[in-house]
Amino acid sequence: MTQYKKILGQLNVHPEKWLVTGVAGFIGSNLLETLLKNNQEVIGLDNFSTGHQHNLDQVKAIVGEEKWKSFNFIKGDIRNIDDCKKACESVAYVLHQAALGSVPRSINDPITTNESNITGYLNMLVAARDAKVKRFVYAASSSTYGDHPDLPKVEDKIGNPLSPYAVTKYVNELYAQVFARAYGFNTIGLRYFNVFGQRQDPNGAYAAVIPKWVSAMINNESIYINGDGETSRDFCYIDNAVQANILAAIVESEDVANNVYNVAVGDRTSLNELYNNIHAGLLPKLSYLEEAKPIYRDFREGDVRHSLADISKARNLLGYEPSHRVGEGINVALDWYVNNISQ
Repeated sequence: MTQYKKILGQLNVHPEKWLVTGVAGFIGSNLLETLLKNNQEVIGLDNFSTGHQHNLDQVKAIVGEEKWKSFNFIKGDIRNIDDCKKACESVAYVLHQAALGSVPRSINDPITTNESNITGYLNMLVAARDAKVKRFVYAASSSTYGDHPDLPKVEDKIGNPLSPYAVTKYVNELYAQVFARAYGFNTIGLRYFNVFGQRQDPNGAYAAVIPKWVSAMINNESIYINGDGETSRDFCYIDNAVQANILAAIVESEDVANNVYNVAVGDRTSLNELYNNIHAGLLPKLSYLEEAKPIYRDFREGDVRHSLADISKARNLLGYEPSHRVGEGINVALDWYVNNISQ
């Protein structure tokens, strides 16, 4: 039995109270679903700036009315300290997902990105510290590696940030270190590597590549690849990210807390390979894709050329073991998108 299954078993017997910020978003709603399925009590905080009510509605439909009674939603903003304090009351664990993602968005609007990702994050740290939560798990980012050339990426070797977004996520880690030293407050940062899966929004200017491409293929629209298509990423299916959050909150081994961990699968997939995988997965369902070809355009400002994670630290200290490789995750995600995206 894996460490993750053991912990889920323990939680089912001894339920806890959790706060998930950004609960109406992609990762937040998947965390909510897993926690409710495993009989936990969940407080959710969201201002719907990037999250959606339909994500919460879908979770409710999946878990059922009885388990849904264990969820309490607060419409609020992490930039408001009073909202953060209200959400943290009597909470054992915080899973802080609320943030403004996207490198291009941060380049276009660094001030709003800073307000959400630094001011909002600091508000949550203070509120969680004052509420004496057991552990504060937060969404860090692989963008923190910046221009460091080494592959795979190892947690203690980072370079210079390449975007305002990357700066904000690095500042999160610095604040976590300070709160550990100054207040003895336990935090864990999870450096996500290109998480994808069900309920990831395909719409909008800053949509992630997988839902954006899947949506375009379903609607027989053009697919654009930035650069030559050999840019590569360590794509990580959502169930792996959910597992990492729950392990990070619960695992009590020595040296686990006040660390950052890569959350990925340790595989590198180029954009060309990704396109071919998605195309091959959708072709049996959508015959009009037979002649589809991607359109190549300029590289995108602020993008890292290659990204690949070393996940040995998360394996060794958290007991993290990815349940889905890239291809497996894409197959599951494609089924969801075909059923939920309108043609």
